[in-house]
Amino acid sequence: MNKVVGLVLIIVGAILLYMSYEASQSIASEASEVFTNQPTDSTLWYLIGGVAAVIIGLYALLKGK
Repeated sequence: MNKVVGLVLIIVGAILLYMSYEASQSIASEASEVFTNQPTDSTLWYLIGGVAAVIIGLYALLKGK
């Protein structure tokens, strides 16, 4: 069961990472980076959530029974 949860978390994490990439390529994010030198909040949250989901998923996949 833990391996299934781990695999699902890795897939969700990959989707979130893709969404963060897409959000970083948006016009709003590029304009924000020009003026503030930082990406938008949504881009950062997608990135943080994606990385966390992948790390937890890998741990569950490798540590699963």
